[in-house]
Amino acid sequence: MLTVQDLLGLRLGKLASAVDDWETMARRLSELASGAGGGDSAALLKRKAELADWKGVNATVGKAFVVKTASEFDDAVTSAQSVLAVLQGAHKAFTHHKQEMERVADSAAKRNIRITPEGGAEARSPRDAAKDGVPTQMDLIATMRDATRVLQEADETDRIAERALRALARGKHDFSDVRVNSLDHAKGLQGRADADRWAKEVAKGDVAGWSDEKLKRFNEDLDRYRDTPAFGERFATKLGAEGTLRFWRDLAHPADTMGAVGPERAEILGGVQENLSLTLAAATRVDSPAMDAWKKDMIEAGGQRLPAAPGLGAGSAPYGFDIMSSLMQRGKFDTAFLQAYGDKLLEHEKGLSPFESHPPAGQFNHLPGDAPGDAVSGFMESLGHNPEASLQFFHSGPDAQSHWDYLVSHGDGSRNSFYDAATPLVGNGIRDQYETSLGHALESAATQTPYDTDAPPRPHSAASASFVNRLVDYYGSNPQYLEDSKLRGSMGNITAEYMRDFQDGMNGEREIATHGSNAKLGSLGGSTLRDFLGAVGKDPDAYGAILNAQQSVTTDLVNETLRNREGMSDGMIATDVKNLVSPGGQIAGVMAEARTQAVYDDRIAQDAEFNEGIRTADKWAGRVIDLGANKFPVVGDAVSWIAEDARESVVEKYTRDSSEVAGQEREDFLNDHLEESGKAVFHATHRAAIEQGYSERKATTLADAAQKDIQVFYRLETRGEGGAG
Repeated sequence: MLTVQDLLGLRLGKLASAVDDWETMARRLSELASGAGGGDSAALLKRKAELADWKGVNATVGKAFVVKTASEFDDAVTSAQSVLAVLQGAHKAFTHHKQEMERVADSAAKRNIRITPEGGAEARSPRDAAKDGVPTQMDLIATMRDATRVLQEADETDRIAERALRALARGKHDFSDVRVNSLDHAKGLQGRADADRWAKEVAKGDVAGWSDEKLKRFNEDLDRYRDTPAFGERFATKLGAEGTLRFWRDLAHPADTMGAVGPERAEILGGVQENLSLTLAAATRVDSPAMDAWKKDMIEAGGQRLPAAPGLGAGSAPYGFDIMSSLMQRGKFDTAFLQAYGDKLLEHEKGLSPFESHPPAGQFNHLPGDAPGDAVSGFMESLGHNPEASLQFFHSGPDAQSHWDYLVSHGDGSRNSFYDAATPLVGNGIRDQYETSLGHALESAATQTPYDTDAPPRPHSAASASFVNRLVDYYGSNPQYLEDSKLRGSMGNITAEYMRDFQDGMNGEREIATHGSNAKLGSLGGSTLRDFLGAVGKDPDAYGAILNAQQSVTTDLVNETLRNREGMSDGMIATDVKNLVSPGGQIAGVMAEARTQAVYDDRIAQDAEFNEGIRTADKWAGRVIDLGANKFPVVGDAVSWIAEDARESVVEKYTRDSSEVAGQEREDFLNDHLEESGKAVFHATHRAAIEQGYSERKATTLADAAQKDIQVFYRLETRGEGGAG
């Protein structure tokens, strides 16, 4: 394993010289083989040898020698060019790794952090700390994460290059005819070879008997190649669709132990499940006849039972869908495959008796946390990682009952109607798992990014905006379906992502520009929007996401108005600002009422949970600003101060001391919330005005007017008299 010092001290001059030498070698060998130097080419020499009239011993020995020698010229060129490609790739990669580690080390030094040889991070001496300050725990974690990542990437480069060069130099008496075009190509070749090796191990049988050490080695290769489609395709197609299912069935739920595995084994299996899911996801995106056949066979195998052992009752055996869906909770599976798989899965489930369609929770799951316990929930997780497939799937389905009607609605014959009837018998556990996974799928369809990604947000498409309109209309018209529902967390994230659309929808005829296509929420009516927000806001995490996003967007809108004030009088500007903060006041009022109901009336959450929701959802303060960053001529500064200001303001203004709140009356709490909401708007307006060059006096006057205006709209909302729509 490389150390940080190894990487920082790399002397790449010798490697660069080796690249130059092999460029010369490859060129000269190519000239010999092609005859470019004036002589016969190797191919011509071989052809002459094959056509010549050889006599005696030469007819066997001499001819064979010349033909073999001529062939070796071509192989020598191939080997030389392959070595050159590996060395060039290694030099480029190690140059990048070294520069990356230098950047991490420089950043750490400025924050008084020392990086250990293995990539750890620790504060420097107390003397330095007294002078320059003590790094935070978050600084240490971030430094360790970055240093470890660079070390791991450098180690992987080293491993690939070494293995490729050893393979090219393996023959003692001849050259390799394998062409290597790059380090990535070398990794793909190595991945296929390792996939063949593991497929042979699986073919021997008794995978449940693999030792923990062997299973860890398998998982290490899965982790190494999970983003290398060549490995996944070879491994999956070598096993075949049914073989893949049997492999995971035997590992995850061993027949000889009735599925019981110890905690250490379960932890290893959790890693295997995650990496195998990622590996198969990458494999499904490979365009090859073998993979096409695997996907078709997998869908066909979904409705078949796979007995775990001879003599096991047919009714106890899992379906292929039960097994495969447990392997679809991570990674981006091919869109067309997900559509075909999901169509068949729902058709299959509808043909089962209600209780038969829901096997025991966790039968094939070893992932940490509350993993989905049935095939459809596992499939929902796969949609949650493929936004295109998710949006497509909820817009499709049989004419008799669309996928939306079956999965989302509460009509006759829907999944929800089954849960409504079955909950008294089976409890809420499986329903909670389903709602969580369904929320992830809905979230990816609405936001057009995987639900758990840190990737930059994208402008909303017409299809995704229309989808959000449908979601808000359905649940805003039927808020009872969100009562105590695990869907609320995802609905809160969707609301935060579309905060401009919500504020536009609550702003009457005055249009607020949105990020991409407008969800046209104003067409639904104010009561629908308020009922939706009120139901969602009872969840502490959703409440935190919505408030953070609302404060950011309100600040953003004020900043835009003050930035573009050319030709406007002070009165016009003040009116504009008041109009733009009013939707935020309405939303703050709805959130106050939702929190009050949750804490005081329904007693479904404690005040401390809402405080924590505010803190943990602060990413939305920056995310909703990032969505519109292209609006700013100077992006960085504006994005930075608006997001940071919003985070601080929400935490300061809406966090409550639970010990005090517990003794307050309901109306006292609402009045406190009103006062703090007004302060939040004052702060947002004042800060934006100062940033845009207003004097302290004018900034205060503007902020005072905005604060008074938002209190009016807030009172309307908390009294149920909202004026939207």
